[in-house]
Amino acid sequence: MASLEKRVAEIEQRNARVEADKAWETSLARRAALVLFTYLAVGAYLAAIGVPDPWLNAIVPAVAFMLSTLTLPYLKEIWLARR
Repeated sequence: MASLEKRVAEIEQRNARVEADKAWETSLARRAALVLFTYLAVGAYLAAIGVPDPWLNAIVPAVAFMLSTLTLPYLKEIWLARR
């Protein structure tokens, strides 16, 4: 019986980790961090290669990335409905 209780406790711990991972994947904090890092990486790259106004031009890919993350749940829903 102790073995069964141990297995149930392990499953509950795994489920808690999976739920936390899922919450992170859909969180606004994750999306904001990814947009910020995208902006900083693209801005630094554009500055390094000498593009005029690199920090202004870096907004476009950062916004595009944000829009893609906002539309993916909708597209996933359509895909799952047709599957």
